Amino acid sequence: MKIGDLATASDTPVETIRYYERAGLLPEPPRTESNYRRYDDAHVGRLRFIRHCRALDLSLDEIRTLLALRDRPQDDCGEANAVIDEHLDHVAQRIRELKQLQAQLRELRVACTQPGAGRDCGILERLEQQDPAPAVAPAGGATDHIGRVHRR
Repeated sequence: MKIGDLATASDTPVETIRYYERAGLLPEPPRTESNYRRYDDAHVGRLRFIRHCRALDLSLDEIRTLLALRDRPQDDCGEANAVIDEHLDHVAQRIRELKQLQAQLRELRVACTQPGAGRDCGILERLEQQDPAPAVAPAGGATDHIGRVHRR
C-alpha cells in the first residue's frame, strides 16, 4: 500500500507518518520501481502501536524503548514496566502542578468579582504587580508553560 493508504488505514496524517519515519519509530519501507514507498500490514500495526503510545502521552524515547521490546518478544518485559512506572511518576507530578496552577488561578479570579472598566480590574492589577509563580520541577526535568515535567 502507498503512504496515503497507510494514512487511511491507521487514521494518521501523511506528514505524521513521515515524521515517525524520520524519528526512527517507523522503519522506512521498501520502494517500488517508480520510487513510491510500499507499506504492508506490519507498518499499520506498528503505527497503531505508536499512536496508542502517543495517546498515553509517552515520549518518543519511551516509545522507542517499548518498540524495541515489541521487536524482541522473547525478552523480559521488566523494562516496559519501568517505562510505565516512570511515566506514571511524570503524570502524578503533572497533576500536582496542574492543581497548584488551578489554585493560583482561583486566587487570581477572586480579585475581580464583577465586570467593570479594565482600569478597575483586580485581576489585571494583580498580574501587573505580582511576580509569576515559579514552576516547580524536580532536578533534571524540563518545564513548559504549565510547569509540566517530562523528559522528551
